Amino acid sequence: MNTLTVPARPDVDSSARPIPWRRIAWVIWRQHRFALGGVAALLGAVAAYAWIAGPPLHHAYALAAACHPASSIACEQLSGRFNGMDNFMAHGYAMQAVPALIGTFVGAPVLARELETGTFRFAWTQGFGRSRWTLAKLVGLALVLAAAAGALSVLLSWYYRPYFTTSNGAHSLVEMSPLAGRLFDLRGVAFPAWTLAAFAIGALAGMLIRRVVPAIGAALAAYAGLALVTTLYLRRHYQTQVITTKLTLPGSAWITNQQWLTKDGRAVGESVVSRVLQGAPPALAGKGGVPKALGSWQYLVQHGYTLRRSYQPAGRFWSFQWIEGGWLFALSSLLIAVTILLAQRRGG
Repeated sequence: MNTLTVPARPDVDSSARPIPWRRIAWVIWRQHRFALGGVAALLGAVAAYAWIAGPPLHHAYALAAACHPASSIACEQLSGRFNGMDNFMAHGYAMQAVPALIGTFVGAPVLARELETGTFRFAWTQGFGRSRWTLAKLVGLALVLAAAAGALSVLLSWYYRPYFTTSNGAHSLVEMSPLAGRLFDLRGVAFPAWTLAAFAIGALAGMLIRRVVPAIGAALAAYAGLALVTTLYLRRHYQTQVITTKLTLPGSAWITNQQWLTKDGRAVGESVVSRVLQGAPPALAGKGGVPKALGSWQYLVQHGYTLRRSYQPAGRFWSFQWIEGGWLFALSSLLIAVTILLAQRRGG
């Protein structure tokens, strides 16, 4: 019987002096330095791109926002230049993958690699104990990843600022809601919270599946499902939505639902709206009869219809950030605790 086949001890021998945490930290660094180096390279590349692409974006916005009158040809050209500055970061779609890649590709192999190769038996017989070893690995790496993601989120918040700034009358400028799904979780505390959640999901998947590649695939699928449910259903209910029948709302409002109602309060679909707009001037009807301008909405109101909309005000951005960051942190802590418990009970 050699070292790798000796059953792993549940914890450190009470008669032996426990190994200092700093030595455990050094071993963890030696084991995961390449993974952490990859994270640093990825975040560094994103940060460098944002640092280079950010000033031209901010400059283009400043010129367009300061131009008057906003309806002039020169101002429209400046607005068009800003709106056309599209890159892989501009709309946030590519950036959505960053927390998932960081968390799962670091989190899934943390325990799965040792369990798959059997080297966990050697590690847990060196005086660390499986509880301290698992705790040090998961908590230590989670803190490093969250700190790195938090630093990047500060830069991303600066990069995306022009999209959430009031355009001062330049209505042709792109103005997004700060609560918009594709950018909300790239800023503030949400970005490190999602990174931490991806890591915790990956670690638990690795503990359950005990094979690196399948664990990574399962973690990515679980993370994608959680992010999709949050964006489409959960986030809009963090606070009670405001319901209004006003035709004009701030461009920064996050409209979650809207529908046209008849005088007796019945909801009508696009086909009914299209038939009503057939009697309107051609310039007022959009594609498929969907209103495309305030004038078309006013036409519908004049014919007895009411537009009811539900929305979340932009001023709730930070409360939404702390709500989302809080429950993601709680979820991550729970997943890490479950992973440590499984390591105690099932690791050997």
